[in-house]
Amino acid sequence: MGAPTEGLPKSSFLVLLALADQPRHGLAILDRVEEASRGEVKLGPGTLYGTLQKLVSAGHIREASSVPNPQDHDSRRRYYQLTPKGQRALREEAARLRSLVRVAVDHKVLGEL
Repeated sequence: MGAPTEGLPKSSFLVLLALADQPRHGLAILDRVEEASRGEVKLGPGTLYGTLQKLVSAGHIREASSVPNPQDHDSRRRYYQLTPKGQRALREEAARLRSLVRVAVDHKVLGEL
C-alpha cells in the first residue's frame, strides 16, 4: 500500500467548498463555512485571511473579475472564486475524505451513512 496523502488543511477545504457554487467575499465565506458545517466550524478572521493568501499563492483561488450580486456590492470587498486547479483540489480532497469514511464504516467505526 502506498504512503497516505496528507490532503488539504481543514480550513482550506472548507474555504474551497464555500466557493464551489459562486464567488464570495470574506464575511460571506465565513458565513457559508458556518452554515455548511451546521455551526460546528467558525473560522476566525486570521485563519480565513491566512488561508485565502495560501490558496491564492497555490493557484487554487483568485480574485473574481465580477461580483455575484452587483446591487449588494461594496467596493471595499474582495471577492474570490475557484480556479480550475482549485476545483480539482476540492474534488480530490472530497474523494479522499469519502474513501476514509468508507474505511471507517467498513471497520464499524461509523454506522452506515
